Amino acid sequence: MLMELVDIIKQRIAKLKLFKEKGIELYPNKFLRSHCIYELTTGFKEEQKVSIAGRIMAKRAHGKACFCDLKDQTAKIQLYVKSDIIGKDNFLIFKEFDIGDFMGVDGVLFKTHTGEITVKVESFKLLSKSLRPLPEKWHGLKDIQIRYRQRYLDLISNEEVKEVFLMRSKITAYIRNFLDKKGFIEVETPMMHHIPGGAAGKPFQTYHNELDMELYLRVAPELYLKRLLVGGFEKVYEINRSFRNEGISTKHNPEFTMLEIYCAYDNYEDMMKLCQELIVSCAKEILVKTKLTFCGKEIDLEGEWQRCSFAEVVKDKFGILPDDDVKIMVKKLNDKGREIKESKLSRMQIVRIIEEFLQEDQSTLPVFFTDYFSILCPLAKNKKDNPLLSERFELFMGGMEVANAYSELNDPLEQKSRFVEEVKDDKDKKVVDEDYVNALEYGMPPAGGLGIGIDRLVMMFLDQPSIRDVILFPLLRPDKSKEDRDKQE
Repeated sequence: MLMELVDIIKQRIAKLKLFKEKGIELYPNKFLRSHCIYELTTGFKEEQKVSIAGRIMAKRAHGKACFCDLKDQTAKIQLYVKSDIIGKDNFLIFKEFDIGDFMGVDGVLFKTHTGEITVKVESFKLLSKSLRPLPEKWHGLKDIQIRYRQRYLDLISNEEVKEVFLMRSKITAYIRNFLDKKGFIEVETPMMHHIPGGAAGKPFQTYHNELDMELYLRVAPELYLKRLLVGGFEKVYEINRSFRNEGISTKHNPEFTMLEIYCAYDNYEDMMKLCQELIVSCAKEILVKTKLTFCGKEIDLEGEWQRCSFAEVVKDKFGILPDDDVKIMVKKLNDKGREIKESKLSRMQIVRIIEEFLQEDQSTLPVFFTDYFSILCPLAKNKKDNPLLSERFELFMGGMEVANAYSELNDPLEQKSRFVEEVKDDKDKKVVDEDYVNALEYGMPPAGGLGIGIDRLVMMFLDQPSIRDVILFPLLRPDKSKEDRDKQE
């Protein structure tokens, strides 16, 4: 199989040499199109002159004529290439074109006797030569590793995959439009931070040579966005790339996309309403439905979404209280059959383990979990009637966390105290973010903040079981088998 591929590549390189000898321009820098193919297939006009371009996806020879399928991003159309029309020499050149080549054609529209819309080719131009054969067309590209590693082949071979990413683009465009209409402004904040912060997560480290300075890829943009509230912006959002140096799973990729929204004078209850309105309206507009199917389960977005108290659930399930210390939490979990093997876990890590157990038990109805332990929420306000709990919610859909929101803490003295405690408890937290505290000391209005995982929302909307299915180029281990194949080639 490997030698067959090597032979195909050699043959196609030989064709390039032949084309060059015949004076054919190789790899031109432009081709002027009159239409995309979809426009021709939906607005057919007999004898209309057209100029189109795309990739050859199939060829069928019939003596001195040839049919082939040409595909661009929008659709596919049949071409009719005849020796009598384009000339014998040009027809012989065309016969040397391969499936996978890009070509531009000028011609006229007509319908075959079977009613298929076709372009009668009057002239053509090679735009790019495909030196490697496309995946075998009848079986498509099924190997999951090749699909992720060579997404370009996945997009060529699997139309439904391309549709996922087109829909993802529509979803993010809708989100921007929705927020813009509500008076929010889109902003950009730094991806490289002096101090990692804004969310719990292990950062990636990097280094700036000129400034001789250690930096971190952001785990979240939160602290910079809230600095903008201090500066006088009242409604801001960012669709951001964030990075966490942690595990990879069907729900986690080290590089991911988040929507973060901050609104002055609002609280987490307002964020709850905004979150539901955004998701429901997006589903109606983009999917034209509010009942989703995710991994075989139905999720109904209409009606009132459920609310559930995290504190009450963990008390009912495990007997755990927000003021329990780590040893007591571990004992209660073990007593309920949830074995915790590691002995040196922090209180925050224990609560995160509890969260994972709750995710396993989630129904498919959208549910807002509220009343999170304050220990989990160093950037959120505590509830006035119970300081052990915070004004925070997390939205779960289909057993997966999709959104997170707070009433933002704007007391600089309380915020600094919490940062100091974090540094004591977390070995990865080296220093307090004094500049953020300094910003709060100038005064930040009361505000609500909301984060929505774009990747996970797309998974939910489009029924994709893995986050890798909605990220064009997910992070993967190096392909050792490819390195071996390249050496043999």
